Amino acid sequence: MSSLEIIASAIGIWAVWLTVRQNRWCWPLGLLMVLMYAWIFYDGKLYSNMLLQGVYAVLQGYGWWLWTRGGSNHNGVQVSRLSPNGILASLAVGAIGSLTLGYLMATFTDAAAPWQDAALSAFSLVAQVWMAQKRVECWPLWIALDLLFVALFMQQGLYPTAALYGVFTLLALNGWLTWRRDRALACA
Repeated sequence: MSSLEIIASAIGIWAVWLTVRQNRWCWPLGLLMVLMYAWIFYDGKLYSNMLLQGVYAVLQGYGWWLWTRGGSNHNGVQVSRLSPNGILASLAVGAIGSLTLGYLMATFTDAAAPWQDAALSAFSLVAQVWMAQKRVECWPLWIALDLLFVALFMQQGLYPTAALYGVFTLLALNGWLTWRRDRALACA
């Protein structure tokens, strides 16, 4: 446990809390957190997660843009739902990414948990894109992923990060309920 991990965890809680509330400042805070976690995961030999943080950094900009300038009126996207085909296509991309990244990490690195890390990383990208697009479905996927991340980080001795993902699970549950309510109100 390092002070960097504790600070990154605190920033992460704040960023996800802002996301649940659909506050656009979640994106710059999220960027700070992912940059810190890139180093933490490199140090813990969780290379898929380290690479994931780099992609997350780009997705933080994408989310910031969508939430501030996206949508038909260019004043930000609203909470919406994915079509069944959109869900299936996204999950297929996650599965292909999992297999590809898992193979690469298992074959070419000394990754601590190559397949588990790769699968969680690939499907996290799916969830992150859905979150940037304000898709309600991001939250149930985050709940499942966060629970699996808790187990991975406990195995790797990253206890503050495991605790962070436990809190993320609770925030994701809150996000799912909040965004569903907001969507229902907007459609009423």
